[in-house]
Amino acid sequence: MHILIKIIITALVAFGLAHILSGVHIDSFITALIVAVVLAILDAFVKPIMVILTLPVTILTLGLFLLVINSLIILLCTRLVKGFSVDGFWWALLFSILLSIGSSILYSAGAERKSS
Repeated sequence: MHILIKIIITALVAFGLAHILSGVHIDSFITALIVAVVLAILDAFVKPIMVILTLPVTILTLGLFLLVINSLIILLCTRLVKGFSVDGFWWALLFSILLSIGSSILYSAGAERKSS
């Protein structure tokens, strides 16, 4: 149930960001759900490999290279999901930052409500 809630929150934030950011396009909420699932899978399997392979650069940039890795994951997701497109690297970077922030805020707000 925990993973399902995270995927729904990610889909909501992604769908909202697609309406706000002119460089990000998601056709429907179903596509946003598929994007959220694909991002979860890529974050679980591909991202750790990319982090390990780029560890020297990540250390050298004090972790800022992780933003580039997140952007590349977003761009890879655009290749895998029809109906989801990002106009370029910088839009993917902005989308990944805002998606992380928005999802974290909504998820933590839900967790606070549940604990009180």
